[in-house]
Amino acid sequence: PKNPLDEKNIILEIRAGAGGEEAALFASELLRMYIRYAERKNAKTEILSINETGIGGIKEAIISIKGKKIYSRLKFESGTHRVQRVPETESGGRIHTSTATVAVLPEPDEIDISIDERDLKIDTFRAGGAGGQHVNKTDSAVRITHLPTGIVVSCQDERSQFQNKEKALRILAAKLLEEKRIASEKEMAMTRKVQVGSGDRSEKIRTYNFPQGRVTDHRINLTLYRLNEVLDGDLDEIIDALIAAENMKKLELLSV
Repeated sequence: PKNPLDEKNIILEIRAGAGGEEAALFASELLRMYIRYAERKNAKTEILSINETGIGGIKEAIISIKGKKIYSRLKFESGTHRVQRVPETESGGRIHTSTATVAVLPEPDEIDISIDERDLKIDTFRAGGAGGQHVNKTDSAVRITHLPTGIVVSCQDERSQFQNKEKALRILAAKLLEEKRIASEKEMAMTRKVQVGSGDRSEKIRTYNFPQGRVTDHRINLTLYRLNEVLDGDLDEIIDALIAAENMKKLELLSV
């Protein structure tokens, strides 16, 4: 059976994990990798929220990707990505390990999820951080709390409060749809078994090793010595292998 979510566009969230500034730089490279992947697929990307660090890293970024069957291709990216390399700031030449987490959420259509305004607490505040003089003058940043679930989303990239609210609501809707999906999957444990890897943000799914120029996907024990190409968005070989592994699992479960 086809997954009805496969046709969906996605909201993709990247967060720097353990490893300080080096993790933030790696998160920024992952963001570029997904944007380049989207370009290769003629998909459209839009940055919904980004929190940058001083030297080109990001603490967190949330983007939307709109394209043909994009969820079916990128849903396997959820989890912890690990980088091993000698940081530029490291004088002794020691290899460091840093991580970043990725979450891929299908973007809901209006009909998938309805949000009752009465369930929302909306706060506005002054945006901080880079962005020139304009950022701090008005209360354009928006924080939305969904009271029934306690999910909080904030957005401060746009100059207008209205645009920030629109973007925050899109992120919130995707998070609510994901909660709904996880709840229904618990009822249908079968789909959980089929998924390659748990899809859990804490699961270590892939290692990018710079000294060896290799990428290893731990869920299917696939190693490619094509690190630069992969980071430039050439993900098809990994994704095709993950899809094939998932299809094999489906067949095994059906034949039991």
